[in-house]
Amino acid sequence: MPDRFEVEVDGQSVVGVTHPAPGDRWLVFCHGFLSDKSGSYEERCRRAVDAGYNAIRFDFRGCGDSDGAFVDQTLSDKLADLQAVLDHVDPVRYALFGSSFGGKVAFHTAVADDRVTAVATRAPVTYNRAFDEYRDTVENKGVVTFEDGRAVDSTFFADFETYDFTAVTERLDVPVAIFHGRDDDSVDIEDSFDAASALPGDVLLEAFAGEGHRFTEEAEARLRERLFDWLDGSYD
Repeated sequence: MPDRFEVEVDGQSVVGVTHPAPGDRWLVFCHGFLSDKSGSYEERCRRAVDAGYNAIRFDFRGCGDSDGAFVDQTLSDKLADLQAVLDHVDPVRYALFGSSFGGKVAFHTAVADDRVTAVATRAPVTYNRAFDEYRDTVENKGVVTFEDGRAVDSTFFADFETYDFTAVTERLDVPVAIFHGRDDDSVDIEDSFDAASALPGDVLLEAFAGEGHRFTEEAEARLRERLFDWLDGSYD
């Protein structure tokens, strides 16, 4: 039975859901920039439980059920949110799955926590150049506003620029899986090719033909199957 929980970060509530399974394997999911823990993450968590993994999905502050305004949140804040969730469940070892910007959160967490046994991602933000267009808009207009009305400003980018993906490629020593749509017009698949080449350990990179930044239901089902096949051989 899924269990809803709340943890406090800087006086604000981060809301998550635990999907328990027998055993001590854990898989923690990090959603994308303008996303939340619902939808595909529920399906992924159910599939994780079927595969024997205790699964966690949660909302970063400014998203979903968690407190906070989106415009106030930085990458450092998202890393703190994930850390609070991990402190709550306190796994001995765990794998991370990050989608889009959640992939960047997962990568930078993995180099700081030796409990991480594997990192899987879908269309991950790796190199900061993926946000160049947004940065340019902030420099010219002071803010970039997305279709749903949420926005980021210079505060976000001042923090964002302190996280260089080179720090990940120099230090990450666990298996990595990257799943990316060939027709992604939000995060260039070339960034994933470059990341796979630069990462020092074992890397699985799968390009999904005809898929954009958001996967179709068929591609999402394929991703889940490939993810857990890979984890079976990668979770140490």
